[in-house]
Amino acid sequence: MSRAHHSQAGAPSQRMLRVGELVRHAAARLLTRGEISDPVLEQHVVTVSRVKMSPDLKLATIYVVPLGGKDEPEVLAALDRHKRFLRGEIVQEVNLKFAPEIRFRIDDTFDNVSRIDALLSSDRVKRDLADGDDAKEGGVEE
Repeated sequence: MSRAHHSQAGAPSQRMLRVGELVRHAAARLLTRGEISDPVLEQHVVTVSRVKMSPDLKLATIYVVPLGGKDEPEVLAALDRHKRFLRGEIVQEVNLKFAPEIRFRIDDTFDNVSRIDALLSSDRVKRDLADGDDAKEGGVEE
């Protein structure tokens, strides 16, 4: 039986996670050094939050967030314009058999966290949690 049968379905392998982290560090270094001369990127601080690698390591999806969340479409367009340069520089830093194709996406994880936090702090949820505590004190198990 192959190792694929023993792994979690859809979960990234250790190799995918390790290569993704190496690509993330390389992309972050390139963006912080200011090696790309683009007026849009020079005006924004871009955070590379995570990188998802495909199972064959030939595609890297780089999730970015411009500081303050402003001008997201313009930042994505600027990164796409310099995709070829970034790919070449990343390949020089990360030693891989094949240079992964890269694509950029806006990371909406922070928005989701804020939305969930707002839901959890709403009056309705607080009331439901308080009702659950009262039921446990009365000896009623759920």
